[in-house]
Amino acid sequence: MPQLSEVLAATALRHRGVGVPADAPYVPARADEVGWGLLPNAVSRPVLRVPSGAAVRFDTISHEGLLADQGSDPRGFFGAAGIRSDQILDDALALLDSGRRHTPEAAGPHVVTGPVAVRGARPGDVLEVEVLELVQRAPYGVISNRHGRGALPGELPIAPADLPPGVDVPPVCLVAHTDGGGHGVLPVGDGRAIRFPLRPFLGIMGVAVAGGGPVHSVPPGPHGGNLDIRHLGVGARLYLPVQVPDALFYVGDPHFAQGDGEVALTAFEAPLRALLRLTVHADDGARRLACTLTAPWAGTDSLHIVAGLDPDLGAAMRAATRNAIAFLGDRYGLPPAVALAYLSAAGDFAVSQVVDQVVGVHCCLRRADLATLTSPPPPAPPPPPAPPGHGGR
Repeated sequence: MPQLSEVLAATALRHRGVGVPADAPYVPARADEVGWGLLPNAVSRPVLRVPSGAAVRFDTISHEGLLADQGSDPRGFFGAAGIRSDQILDDALALLDSGRRHTPEAAGPHVVTGPVAVRGARPGDVLEVEVLELVQRAPYGVISNRHGRGALPGELPIAPADLPPGVDVPPVCLVAHTDGGGHGVLPVGDGRAIRFPLRPFLGIMGVAVAGGGPVHSVPPGPHGGNLDIRHLGVGARLYLPVQVPDALFYVGDPHFAQGDGEVALTAFEAPLRALLRLTVHADDGARRLACTLTAPWAGTDSLHIVAGLDPDLGAAMRAATRNAIAFLGDRYGLPPAVALAYLSAAGDFAVSQVVDQVVGVHCCLRRADLATLTSPPPPAPPPPPAPPGHGGR
């Protein structure tokens, strides 16, 4: 299994503007334009305007290695793992060198690129986000657990024996890397390492929230945001109900891999360059479904994906079930009792994440199961009027 030093020596970093094709508009992660811990709202200014159907290329920065509890010093943080300053992305360094600092008491940790205005999008429309390409910008990243916010608060991470009472448990931050191909490598610490498949995706894809107040980057919601659904990789389509004119779409929280649940505070967080196609749907069917479901929905070539969101895991599961029943009724005309029976027999429910204040559950429905169903029957016509003089008094 290759060592991190070997992978770094063989890998060219994708710094800002380096190796960017000219086939689509490009949104870099500039220090004076990115958000840090807050998402766009109705009064945010777009960094780019595009028509519906345009593909846009975004650079994203991982927040890991930049945060206050990591020293606000990526050179020192990554240097301790054997990563030189010239092996750190220039836009990550520029963010700290600009004087900006993360404020955990007021904002989430995520660095957010955007927003991009999609011309003509109106509240009630649906923005389709098609993931066309995800490219690694660096061959390493971080998996961390901190502050009692994983699945086992008070149990992991383990406090050092000499930690003073009332002091936060220091974060456990493990630097992982790729093998130069399709796998991640997590050192165990005794000369061994775990090798696992890479499944890159963007943890944050969303639209601006109506209103002018601050929007914390951690909890997901009807706007999308920090959904952390691992299926949203290349080939996936995410559907976001638009809340403000021109949608104001943004991205962040790049992952090289994540398991369902994300039981530590983070998964394999590492920077990506993403090519996304943004398409507005204003037809009655899309707008009706956006009003019917309580969370964004998604799809791949083989799956429909319907989510449920709530601070309580049981309530999130019930929301995902209700949304899946509503989706099957709207798209396939299934009566609720039949939809529930199908979901019990063949719907795959999984916990998206348990660490983002609002918990996510997603339901995967196989398209092949539903392929033989015809479109829902049209509404029955009204009965003909009764003949004159016939019927009631």
